[in-house]
Amino acid sequence: MKKVEDYVRTIPDFPEPGIMFRDITTVLQDADGLQLAIDEMTKLLDGVDCDVIAGAESRGFIFGTAIAYNTHKPFVLVRKAGKLPGETVSKTYDLEYGTATIEMHKDSIKPGQKVVLVDDLIATGGTIEAAAQLVEELGGEVVKIVFLMELEGLKGRERLAKYDVASVVKYPGK
Repeated sequence: MKKVEDYVRTIPDFPEPGIMFRDITTVLQDADGLQLAIDEMTKLLDGVDCDVIAGAESRGFIFGTAIAYNTHKPFVLVRKAGKLPGETVSKTYDLEYGTATIEMHKDSIKPGQKVVLVDDLIATGGTIEAAAQLVEELGGEVVKIVFLMELEGLKGRERLAKYDVASVVKYPGK
């Protein structure tokens, strides 16, 4: 039986020398791989009490909506700045070179709601940390953060130490 990592294509030296790029397009392009990835991510929520699934743009939308569907929960978008039409809250965070800003609709999370955050990959953890802070700013509680893949060498899990973090596949290094 195949595992999720069997569907992930590794591209050496992309986008720069020394980086092993973990490409999920090969997971998405294979019906069995996609189903397995979503099923494995959904299993990480066994026993988790939550009200809402939220996903980070853009690959968090792919996995998050499927998980929301599987668990019969609403799905909330965490988007890049300027993409949501309603009133938003925003968070700017540091990237390796520069900054980025993400937003959520102000009415997307109600005070006291238990939220699961979803994304495809945890590297340094900056994007999902900012998403968690937005959930908390809106009065929600982050009860779990789920990733398909984790790059352990970038220590994103340490940055998210105050949260319950789980990933399906872990890769050493960057």
